[in-house]
Amino acid sequence: MLKTGVRWTTQDVELFAENEGTRYEIVDGELFMSRTPHFKHQQTCGRIFGQLNIWSESTSLGEAVINPGVLFSESDNVIPDVVWATKETLALTLDEAGHLTGAPDLVVEVLSASNEDLRRDKEAKLKLYSSRGVKEYWIADWRSRKLEVYRREQSQLNLVATLFSSDNLISGLLPGFSCIVDQLFPV
Repeated sequence: MLKTGVRWTTQDVELFAENEGTRYEIVDGELFMSRTPHFKHQQTCGRIFGQLNIWSESTSLGEAVINPGVLFSESDNVIPDVVWATKETLALTLDEAGHLTGAPDLVVEVLSASNEDLRRDKEAKLKLYSSRGVKEYWIADWRSRKLEVYRREQSQLNLVATLFSSDNLISGLLPGFSCIVDQLFPV
């Protein structure tokens, strides 16, 4: 995170020199920088995407994608690890540049090791996704093989379940979707 007292915008980040392997995100004007994640972090993203993609293809209800740009505003510009959105949501929020400009239905973040990354995903992004209308938010921790599930209740995202390896993940947002949590994490 870059603390300068400045409110960063998407336009500011576009002026940065190309820096391979660095990911820039802005949450409420605060700039977060992170390096390419751990191999197992990326495997977890792939496994979650895989489960969502298989279900999506079988139901034709929406689409899953890894690392999309979500441009809520000039001062809220993030790159979630995985998102899923209904076809209706995509029709309303996907811009010509291929970025989402509104809330996907489901957002998944995979935790990284640093305290800054943990704070970003469990505090700053939770607050952002809650205020922007995300219906469900999953926080996956590949180290402890657990998944926290937040669902929209009374206009905000609330923790409704903490699931471990042998637990079954289901979601009212994804009718008929079912997955043992252990399947989301690499061996």
